[in-house]
Parts: sequence; C-alpha cells; structure tokens
Amino acid sequence: MKLRGSVRILVKLGLLAAAVLALPLLASAQDDASSKALPALFGAGFVMFFFIFFLAFYVYVALALQTIAQKTNTENGWLAWIPIANIILMLNIAKKPIWWIVLFLIPLVSLVMAIIVWMGVAEARNKPSWWGVLLIVPVVGLIVPGYLAWSD
Repeated sequence: MKLRGSVRILVKLGLLAAAVLALPLLASAQDDASSKALPALFGAGFVMFFFIFFLAFYVYVALALQTIAQKTNTENGWLAWIPIANIILMLNIAKKPIWWIVLFLIPLVSLVMAIIVWMGVAEARNKPSWWGVLLIVPVVGLIVPGYLAWSD
C-alpha cells in the first residue's frame, strides 16, 4: 500500500517536471524578441527538471532506508533523512564498523564500499547478497533500495 503512494508521488513529480520544461517553450513562442532567451529558459527548465528528479530520488532512498531500519530493528531510522548520517545508518544496518565512513570519502573506493554495504543490508533483510552488486547496473540500481525495503 505504501509503495502505491510513493509511485503516485513520483508520477506527480514527473508531470510537474515536464510542465516546468514546457513553460519556457510556451512563453517564448509568443514573441520573436524572446527567441534569444530561449536557450537560457530551456537550460533553466532542464536544471529544474534534474533538481526535482534528484529530490524525488532522495526522498525515495530515504523512505526505503527508514523502512529497512524499521524492519531490521535498527535504532534511529530517522537518520535516513540526513545526508551523511544515512551512511552511518546503512553501516549500522549492515553491521559494519562506523569508521568505514572514512572510506566513503575516497572517490573510487566509495563505489566499492557502497556495494559492500548494500550487500550487508541485503543480508540483514534475509535477501541474497548479490542484490548489493546490482547497484552498478544503471536502471536496476534504482530498484534495489525499494525491493529491500518493501518486499517480504
């Protein structure tokens, strides 16, 4: 039931983003003098679309992490909403040492650490650990947090 509400919210945000992208095009179609401003308006709409997409993705992952924390009886599930603290929450769920957060600050090492930690999160949810490896697959990686949070 909660997943349907989340999907509805994501669809509404997508429609809002499409409207934001279309507004500069409609506004510039009325006047020839504004044709020079069209690239700037389109760029602003493009940036706004990605901001809304990023915000929707952040909310999705935070909700998934908070749900995973509740299902694994991990304390302080609200940490999922705080940018760096959500890594600490993932480390607690995966039962990894907290000092690993330092490894998340190293550029290429952070990708490997994210996979290892998500593998631990999958094991904490009694799922196969290869679900953590799926993060590197472009579109499938978006599904992993939701599957680990809302599947039985």
